[in-house]
Amino acid sequence: MACKKLGSLSNAMWQRSSSCTVSLCAGLNIPAFACGSFASAGSTMNGQNCCKDKHNCGPTKNLPVNHNPVAAAVTSHRHQIVGKNRGEESLAKSGRAFSSTAPQINNKTYLWARYNEMKRLVHDLIPPGVCNLLNPSTIYANNEVNLEEVDIYGFDYDYTLALYSSALDEMIYNKAREFLVQHYKYPEGIGKYDYIPNFATRGLHYDIQKGLLMKIDAFHYIQLGTVYRGLKPVPDDEVMKLYGGSNHVPLHQVSGFYGKGPKMKQFMDVFSIPEMTLLAAANDYFISNDIEYDPVHLYKDVSDAIGMVHIKGYMYKWIMQDLEKYILRGDETYAVLHRLASHGKKLFLITNSPFSFVDKGMKYMVGKEWRDFFDVVIVQADKPHFFNDCVKPFRRLDSNGDLQWDRIKSLNKGQIYKQGNLVDFLKLTGWRGSKVFYFGDHLYSDLADLMLRHGWRTGAIVPELEVETKVVNTDQYAQSLTWLQALTGLLERMQMHRDPESKKVLQEWLKEREELRAVTKNLFNPHFGSIFRTCHNPTYFSRRLCRFSDLYMASISCLLNYDLSYTFYPRRTPLQHEAPLWMDQLCTGCMKTPFLEEMAHIR
Repeated sequence: MACKKLGSLSNAMWQRSSSCTVSLCAGLNIPAFACGSFASAGSTMNGQNCCKDKHNCGPTKNLPVNHNPVAAAVTSHRHQIVGKNRGEESLAKSGRAFSSTAPQINNKTYLWARYNEMKRLVHDLIPPGVCNLLNPSTIYANNEVNLEEVDIYGFDYDYTLALYSSALDEMIYNKAREFLVQHYKYPEGIGKYDYIPNFATRGLHYDIQKGLLMKIDAFHYIQLGTVYRGLKPVPDDEVMKLYGGSNHVPLHQVSGFYGKGPKMKQFMDVFSIPEMTLLAAANDYFISNDIEYDPVHLYKDVSDAIGMVHIKGYMYKWIMQDLEKYILRGDETYAVLHRLASHGKKLFLITNSPFSFVDKGMKYMVGKEWRDFFDVVIVQADKPHFFNDCVKPFRRLDSNGDLQWDRIKSLNKGQIYKQGNLVDFLKLTGWRGSKVFYFGDHLYSDLADLMLRHGWRTGAIVPELEVETKVVNTDQYAQSLTWLQALTGLLERMQMHRDPESKKVLQEWLKEREELRAVTKNLFNPHFGSIFRTCHNPTYFSRRLCRFSDLYMASISCLLNYDLSYTFYPRRTPLQHEAPLWMDQLCTGCMKTPFLEEMAHIR
């Protein structure tokens, strides 16, 4: 019902905005592209022609003349000159001058009339709640995928089969901060910096040499306003100076294929949130106390301190001691595995985590016989090396988790294997190509090689989707973004007015546009905004997400909303050279988003 309502609103908006455009353009003798892209192409809208000779647009009998005085004046002017067209042509050919006696409308009045009309349309035709269509359990497709063709399902463990509460981030931060002070002898004052929830977001870049945390878009441009030195934002003009007068970061400086470069590191792991926060806190301490330090040393020490939390097993111990506190949605993990297995699908697990940790978590979520679901279980795999050029052989573990010495000639159901490599995995299983679907949270370590080198289907688990979807569904976001899009369209079409008064109006619009951008950004995260977008471009994270995953979703439980013969189709979004309906952009694409209420019976 909501989709039908939005469709009717779209048609109304299209008709009214087209009508408004024609009425206001008529008779002002402005360039044809001021009427929009249709005018510049000489196209026809509802029988009204935008003239190629840049004079007057179409008939006037249906023009909305009663909603503002500017439109009325323009229409009056239009009626006065229609009958003079032939005379005008003859005068023009003879070289004689022609002047109109119709009322003249200054550009400032015209621009504000267009602004007010567009704002009224947005307010009237996009009421609050109309875009509340996104379902957090939706699976999004970057590529067409038919589940009926998939026979084998593989999974990572951490943040894929097992989702963790945010309380774990604070524990990791506190322990790493303790290591930094006690083991690396950093000032005790750093210990006074408590963990800041929701400070950092996944996918950010860190300039190792400058000590700056920032968001970079898909084209390697830094999003101004999202650069932090310590816990304080860096002014835009200073950012420009630091990067040679530009906010562009050259390719050779941006992180490499696996997110690590000589000068930049991209934080793609969900576990990296406390690491970024600790880096910001430590930088802030030194800067605030005017203590000279080397940012390169700090980066390495914080990275090592975070690594020690994992290597020394602290994180594993915390989770195993309080599974109920840290593990979320275990019953849904069971439901997914049970459903796949009951339909005859083969399942496997490849994780970097140790067996004892995985075993306890899976028993909590799935039950004591969890291994019965899986045809192959591989722990401590050392991804991403497992998926690329690793030559480590498989080792078998006994029921106590002790290594066995026998040579592995087959991967058997019910057994646990350690290390290994993908080449041997493929030989021993014969599982190849698009009939294999692997799910993981890390775009580089879990998915990149599998898609690019081996043609597996890949599914990215993006827990942040659930929170961001809730933001997108708010009335404030819908209204702000819709008006932002409309205002941007006005700026694009009205920029040919270059007289002083018009420039002042356009500057006011630009200022309002920046304010709207800040509002929409802050709804997601006040420091860095959405993990998927900068002001208008996709983020570097989004680019990698689209490149390395066929599907992406908030959790594997989203699979419960679809039957196992379902085909996912990517939305056809217009390329820049493909003329889209402007309303299609205005509605932020929500009409094309699947709404899964009718599939709830599958769950």
